[in-house]
Amino acid sequence: MRIGYARVSTDEQSIDLQVDALERFSCEIIFKDEGHSGASRNRPGLERCLSQLKVGDDLVVWKLDRLGRSLQHLLEVVNDLDRRRIGLASLSEAINTGSPGGVLVFHIMAALAQFERALISERTKAGMHSARQRGRHVGRPRKLGDDLVMAAIEEADGKPGGIADAATRLGVSRATVYRALKRVHCV
Repeated sequence: MRIGYARVSTDEQSIDLQVDALERFSCEIIFKDEGHSGASRNRPGLERCLSQLKVGDDLVVWKLDRLGRSLQHLLEVVNDLDRRRIGLASLSEAINTGSPGGVLVFHIMAALAQFERALISERTKAGMHSARQRGRHVGRPRKLGDDLVMAAIEEADGKPGGIADAATRLGVSRATVYRALKRVHCV
């Protein structure tokens, strides 16, 4: 029996492309995880899928990265499938672990995918470091601009409960006000 598994990381992404490909490959059952990151091992659809597989079945995925984000996790899944005498097919990479050549190709593709993710992470960190060196803010947008922080301080200066009142008026937590004050060197 061919059993498919499809996953998208966010609810905004469409799973239809994967499901259509799995249906064209004649998967009899398709398990899905929508809004579950590949980095998470807690994926109900994958758990149900793996528990449904029996000796002689094939697990079919659209791409290897749908099973997991790390080489270690992919290898664990493939080793478990192999131990249970269940095959793995990846449609995009044309991998089928039913043969020794397919197993070799799987290991090579999985290693290359992990290498690519590591390079992307390295470039992202370097870009963030470069932006910080240039004095640019990295991360979520700040809730309080410098002008709001200074106005809140002037308004709260010397009044009992000044920071708490300023935070309430600005609609943020006291911690946000203190972080902003630290950023503009008032604390």
